[in-house]
Amino acid sequence: MSDNKYDLHKLLKELTEKGGASGYEESIAKIIADAFAPYIDEQRTDNLGNLIFLKKGNGTGGPKVLLCAHMDEIGLMITKIEENGFLRFTSLGGFDPRTLPGQEVVIRGREPLEGIIGIKPPHLFENDEKGKGAEMEDLFIDTGLPETTVRREIKVGTVAIIKRTLLTLLNDCITGKALDDRAGVAVLWFCARELANLKHQADIYLVATIQEEVGTRGALVSAFGVSPDIGIAVDVCHGDFPGAQEYEVSPLGKGPVITWGPNIHPQLAERLTETAKENHLPHQKDVSPGPTGTDARAIQVSLGGIPTGLLSIPLRYMHTSVELVNLEDIKVAGKLLAFFLTGLRGDFVEGLSCI
Repeated sequence: MSDNKYDLHKLLKELTEKGGASGYEESIAKIIADAFAPYIDEQRTDNLGNLIFLKKGNGTGGPKVLLCAHMDEIGLMITKIEENGFLRFTSLGGFDPRTLPGQEVVIRGREPLEGIIGIKPPHLFENDEKGKGAEMEDLFIDTGLPETTVRREIKVGTVAIIKRTLLTLLNDCITGKALDDRAGVAVLWFCARELANLKHQADIYLVATIQEEVGTRGALVSAFGVSPDIGIAVDVCHGDFPGAQEYEVSPLGKGPVITWGPNIHPQLAERLTETAKENHLPHQKDVSPGPTGTDARAIQVSLGGIPTGLLSIPLRYMHTSVELVNLEDIKVAGKLLAFFLTGLRGDFVEGLSCI
């Protein structure tokens, strides 16, 4: 087994600075494949574009486990080319338009083109516009190019992504775009690295899914393709920030979050919690009264129903270009999954059909 050229910070820097909007994840997949290669036994890409890694169990007869984290990010899609080459756009996966004015973007034209998101200056606001937040229809992309060039290089339907460099803060924190959910992909990578030195009966499928932000499509297809005994989604949840209600958020630096609720099999949540306690790993608890907004919602209802868990990384400022996480939470999550998997036996999985 060769040494990996990545450490956690370097991996996240490459993953977040590269663009990969929903449905256009090819360049991200290449980085992920390179990073996982030293730790897995097999790799394939399914027809939809999910990247599937297999870490084989020791011996035969072990359960089959699916671990999912989505590699796509929210983006923008060009809807109209106006006079003078200004580009109107819509959100591809859930941007808050209030966060977009002044952002730098990269447009996937015939060649990558850079631009900025503009809005009418406040000096020119009418009285009824003052004090209002930006709406998507108020915004436009300016490449600086003349209209004839824009129309030659960019078509309606072209995708753009925010351009942002990963910033390292104090206290093991990093901030940038697309940490939802490339932080989750990093958890799977850290788990695979830990498993390289551990024995496990389970055949473990680590999947970087696509198109989560536009409907958990990748998780649905990968669940059918792998047909696992159990599935665990790894995503992000809302971190703490001023003004948030305590029940709405999970503090950064206090470990990953184990979700409970009807989308989650209670015995899986319990086993993850027990594993964290047995290994003295910090962890938190969250409740979701309905289907979660993650790959877990698709995994659970695939095939005849799959026992499903959800492990999340606290993240501040979700769906902005300055998402913020704590690296230690990612490491702990990877260790927790690795310890959970090494203790997984067939008899536990067989009992999951009885709630």
